Amino acid sequence: MKQEKFYFIKINTLYALIIVLIIAGCNKQQQSVAPPPEIPVVNIQRQDVPVYSDFIGQIYGFQDIVINARVEGFLDDIHFKEGTKVTKGQLLYTIDPQQYQARVAAQMSGVAEAKTMLAKAQSDLNRIRPLAENNAVSKSDLDAAVAQFEAAQAGLEAAKANLESAQIELSYTKIKSPINGIIGKTQAKVGDFVGRSPNPVMLNAVSNIETVLVEFFLTEAEYLTIAKEVIEKEGRIQKRSSGEKAKIKMILADGMDYPYEGEINFIDREVNSSTGSILIQATFPNPDKLLRPGQFARVVVEMDFIKNAMTIPQMAVNEVQGAFNVFIVNDSSQIQLLPIKVQTTYKDYYVIKSGLNGNEKIVIEGLQKVKPGMMVKPEETVYQSKMSVSK
Repeated sequence: MKQEKFYFIKINTLYALIIVLIIAGCNKQQQSVAPPPEIPVVNIQRQDVPVYSDFIGQIYGFQDIVINARVEGFLDDIHFKEGTKVTKGQLLYTIDPQQYQARVAAQMSGVAEAKTMLAKAQSDLNRIRPLAENNAVSKSDLDAAVAQFEAAQAGLEAAKANLESAQIELSYTKIKSPINGIIGKTQAKVGDFVGRSPNPVMLNAVSNIETVLVEFFLTEAEYLTIAKEVIEKEGRIQKRSSGEKAKIKMILADGMDYPYEGEINFIDREVNSSTGSILIQATFPNPDKLLRPGQFARVVVEMDFIKNAMTIPQMAVNEVQGAFNVFIVNDSSQIQLLPIKVQTTYKDYYVIKSGLNGNEKIVIEGLQKVKPGMMVKPEETVYQSKMSVSK
């Protein structure tokens, strides 16, 4: 009886071992035929790419006019609010006019005196001339009368000139805005003596900021690129499929893109021999009056234009110590690592200089999970750029 029980246990154990081996074999078979993982890939995009360079620029008003005190005196009144708009001809400052009014009055008296002397000289000449014609007086008396008349005429002209000069000085006591624009903070207060150094001579400044000027410096090589753009503008336009001109953009100190484009309107006459740079000036519209003189900004200048460039998303590229490479899925559905050379960036793309032929399927996600030789199932996707500004 015990022997039969022993055989029964042995047979059950054998059956259990066989079942375990069968299950293990099935699992192994299932593992060996597991499908390859799906990997998102993108195709290389062909697009026209502008190439930009950044420069630090300073902003100026289209007109920055200094308001000076042209005569000396105590400041009587200020007729504007600092930091507001003023119009051409608007009264800004008044300097105490009393001493200049006195000079005008004195010169008016001189003009009246000169007119009296001229009238007397005219009367004497009119009296002596007929007498001289009848030889009733000598020729020298006539010459003296003529000389006296001419001297009186000259005296009247001089008196009028002195009066005009005094009136001009009097007009300088009323200081008016030379242009439409924004006025700054006054450098003198009511009661200050102005017009003589070290007291305030420069009272203020008015800036026309409807359009602003942005000045920046280029190296000599960069200048040659910009100069060709300006000189050969017609040819440059023909290179573009869209027919657009080269763009100049600006990025403000807070990192925001300025919404209006500018254009170069001035290139200095010489390259600075000590710095090897040249001054460039661009104009930007400023309808919102956001820009003010003295601000700094990054000027983004289009230096080149690449037609039909190969571009791939930056997130699909591995960079190690300046070396770039991508994972691609080849025709055998295997992962392959390719080194590439990058020419420049555009939006959130890399522009490829070499290493790809344009037909590859580029792995865009899960770069840490793939390795060369790995079998995968490529899943094509379309990459949407996250940037709207071409920089």
